[in-house]
Amino acid sequence: MDYIFNFIGSIFGYVLWFAFYLFKNYGIAIIIFTLLTRLLIFPFSMKQQKSMAANMRFQTKQMEIMDKYKNNRAKANEEIQKLMEKENFRPSFGCMPMLAPMIIMFGVLYSVRNPLSNTLHIVSDKVNEALRGITALPGLGTGINSQYGEISIIKYFSSLKGYLVDANGNPLFSAAETEKIDEFSKGFNFLGLDLLATPSECSFQSMMWLIPVLCFVTSVASMFIIQKMNGTKIQGCMIFMILFMPLFSTWIAYIVPGAVGFYWIVSTVIGFIQSLVLNKFYNASIIEAKSEARRVVLRRQQEAAVAYVEAEGYVAPSEIQKRINAADKQTKSGSKKQKNKKSNNNSSGSSYQGRKR
Repeated sequence: MDYIFNFIGSIFGYVLWFAFYLFKNYGIAIIIFTLLTRLLIFPFSMKQQKSMAANMRFQTKQMEIMDKYKNNRAKANEEIQKLMEKENFRPSFGCMPMLAPMIIMFGVLYSVRNPLSNTLHIVSDKVNEALRGITALPGLGTGINSQYGEISIIKYFSSLKGYLVDANGNPLFSAAETEKIDEFSKGFNFLGLDLLATPSECSFQSMMWLIPVLCFVTSVASMFIIQKMNGTKIQGCMIFMILFMPLFSTWIAYIVPGAVGFYWIVSTVIGFIQSLVLNKFYNASIIEAKSEARRVVLRRQQEAAVAYVEAEGYVAPSEIQKRINAADKQTKSGSKKQKNKKSNNNSSGSSYQGRKR
């Protein structure tokens, strides 16, 4: 898996280096870099949001069925199966849109944590030999985390130049590579924070503790708000699960170089904003309304496509109405004639004065 993530990280490294080349600041470069990568995975995130909204809608109807047939499990399962067919719901489909973003995000992380290999694109053999060289140095090697060794090389590069040599005593890096690393190492100060430093090794006055703290706060706040927007009740063991991952990432951000923790913070904030936008247009209510609208349109199209066959003796409603109107007209005409006839009979004997005595 490291090979795959490093390959993807190497591709994204060109974007990260380009952003750094423009602004000469690694913090700004990470922000621009994260925005671009989030735009790249936006279609996958949109599918994931739609899937989540559809899943919530299905779960609501599923609970109604289970409550209705709570005493008949077989009938409940039968109705749930019918509902799945009707809604075209596939439980495993909701996981598919998550795979591509996860692979991409791990690739992005590898481009941040391995800047020499994936961002500056220095040959891996040179980088590995440099890592072996600094880990053997007295007083320095024991304090270097092998997973973030490349960041350590950049951090101490000005002091390590003379020690980074091959077996023949020749410099490991060419003059161009040395100049590139030098330029890169000078751009890691962001808002007074040294992104090459590790919070666990820094004093309180350095303010590096802000990185793990912000990592925890942004993670927990975004997760709680998103759960609340989706209408999910947070209780019991779910609270522990929500807190576990932020606590774990906070601990990692505390013991690794600040650049990695800073990337997690930026990624969390931008991801949260993206979730707000997606939830506005693809929440459960909107998905329900669109689904019902599509169902009505489909039903009308199906009805319009049906060829009507008139049964024997069938009279169309329009013809029935014409006959009713004609009968009403005839009835009114006959009533009028009868009334006129009675009027004429009454007026014909108007000279009669009565019998004489």
